[in-house]
Amino acid sequence: MIKVFLNGASGKMGQLIAKNIALYEDMQIVGRKDKGVFEKGEHFDIVIDFSLPEGSKEAFQIAKQNKAAFLCGTTNLSQGFIDALKQEKEIPVFYSANVSIGVYLFGQILKEAAQKFQGYTLAMHEEHHAQKKDAPSGTAKALASLIDFPQEKITFLRKGELPGTHILKITSSVGDEEIILKHKALDRNLFASSAVKIARWLVGQKGGFYTMENFVK
Repeated sequence: MIKVFLNGASGKMGQLIAKNIALYEDMQIVGRKDKGVFEKGEHFDIVIDFSLPEGSKEAFQIAKQNKAAFLCGTTNLSQGFIDALKQEKEIPVFYSANVSIGVYLFGQILKEAAQKFQGYTLAMHEEHHAQKKDAPSGTAKALASLIDFPQEKITFLRKGELPGTHILKITSSVGDEEIILKHKALDRNLFASSAVKIARWLVGQKGGFYTMENFVK
């Protein structure tokens, strides 16, 4: 049985993750933390964190103290905290600004395209639901870093209940052709189901830092 401590349990992602965990007979939530609520039962194998940057730091310490794996999908983390996660050796740690396998593969496509279309002009745009607090999103920043695109030039839209869309527009220097590469999330459950799959994989790994690249391989 894989026992889970869920941080950010009452958030939209937290609730979806809980529903996905319930689909597995060998997974169980035994603890949770959110908005001042702290419930910790028996020993757990992994801490899953989708909260806010400060909450992620607390969740990481909970994982360390209990010698549990730590999966973090919280965005807008400080570089200092990300560096701390990368240096972890005792427990398995996974971090990604976006836990979608499709977004990871989309990023690889963008890297290839940026290399091939030398001399073309690049433009990056992203769209998310109105409640999303960071703009541009952590995913957009991560994709931009893959192709050395300036983060300050990312355009964005916050509207309605959009789960997430990321677009790279590639235009020729003379403006006679345009290539558009787009990833669109059709349902937010995509991220929750992927996070649970990664969690099941992570609990079997040795201490150290892991990313989507490790999981996809």
